[in-house]
Amino acid sequence: MIEFQVDRHSGVATYLQLVNQVKQALRLGVLEPGDRLPTARAVVEATAINPNTVLKAYRELEREGLVEPRPGRGTFVTRSLSRPEAAADSPLRADLIAWTARAQAAGLGRADILALVEAALADTAPPGAAAGGGRAPAPAHPAPTDPADPAPAP
Repeated sequence: MIEFQVDRHSGVATYLQLVNQVKQALRLGVLEPGDRLPTARAVVEATAINPNTVLKAYRELEREGLVEPRPGRGTFVTRSLSRPEAAADSPLRADLIAWTARAQAAGLGRADILALVEAALADTAPPGAAAGGGRAPAPAHPAPTDPADPAPAP
């Protein structure tokens, strides 16, 4: 079962936060077809948001074909976004967890790690493709080829 978290200071609309959390749960296999989303009432009680915000998020997910409301029974997941490469037991996920642990051990915080991941995505994106699902890619700076050659100023 998904437990929604609302960050009132994120600058992201609350309903989009819920939509994004459901999509992430679908990608990671936490939610699967047939699973029921929490009722609007349960989400309101857990997060203290307006019930219309929850309903707006669920309508958006329905519009995208990810869930369907069943009158009197709730809202159910209709399709998954998960890929085997992102499963809990996948080698890629294990590698990422190990890398993240190394980054944390090196003293990097969440924002630092996310910035590195965004930069790596931008650096490895095919030419002409925007990294981050349509967002502008992070500025990429070519790595110096000579240790005596400093990195370019941002």
